[in-house]
Amino acid sequence: MHEFSAIVTHPRVHDPPSSPADAVRALDDLAQLDGVRFLGEVDDHLALLADLITRSGIAGPKVHDARIAAICLGHGVRELLTADGDFSYFPALRTRNPLV
Repeated sequence: MHEFSAIVTHPRVHDPPSSPADAVRALDDLAQLDGVRFLGEVDDHLALLADLITRSGIAGPKVHDARIAAICLGHGVRELLTADGDFSYFPALRTRNPLV
C-alpha cells in the first residue's frame, strides 16, 4: 500500500501523477477483491529485518525493500511478483517479474 501510493502519486515518476484521493480509492478497490489481504509487520519483524539488512549489507533506500521482504517472509510469502531488481539482495524471498 505504501509503495503503491508513493509511486502513483510521485510527480517525477508519472506525468501527471495520481492524486492522493485516487490512490486511496484504488487501494480501497483492491481491498474489495476476493483473496486480497494486506500484510503488516509481525511480532518478530525486527529480527527478520535485521537479518536481511546485515546479510545483504544494504543501506539507504534499499532498507525499504528489506522491510517489504521481511513482511513477506514473516507471513510465509515465498515469492514476490515485482519488476524491482533490488529484491535480489534478499535470496530468501524469490521474485518473479510478472511483466516478462
